[in-house]
Amino acid sequence: MTTDTSAPKIGWDCVALDCADAAGVAQFYAGLLGGTVVADPGGDWFDVRWDGPRIATQVAPGQESPDWPRGQQQAHLDFVVADIAAAHERVLALGGTALDPVDPPQPAPERGFRVYADPAGHPFCLCRPTKDAWG
Repeated sequence: MTTDTSAPKIGWDCVALDCADAAGVAQFYAGLLGGTVVADPGGDWFDVRWDGPRIATQVAPGQESPDWPRGQQQAHLDFVVADIAAAHERVLALGGTALDPVDPPQPAPERGFRVYADPAGHPFCLCRPTKDAWG
């Protein structure tokens, strides 16, 4: 693999989610991840600051949620969690929705991830950190 040294260097900035209620979705992720929300002075952009990569939400009037799993998935976030039962309850308490499976977590699941939606309907997954986690 060759590197084009004349190409401008591009770095990571954030994942931006379009939402009708950008402030509410930013608060959801801040609550889920133990972070804080920093609002843009214009009121249409919100940064979620936490220990991981920056997540932002922006106002998009009329935004329609992906119809997961029937519609095309646009993108989703994956988060690693050691205690799925506690994380599941936290998602629901913050206004998120369990998509697959919808039942509360059981010990020793076959699958290493669970699918949820934030309050605006964006799908995200809570994933096991290791194969033997959630046992």
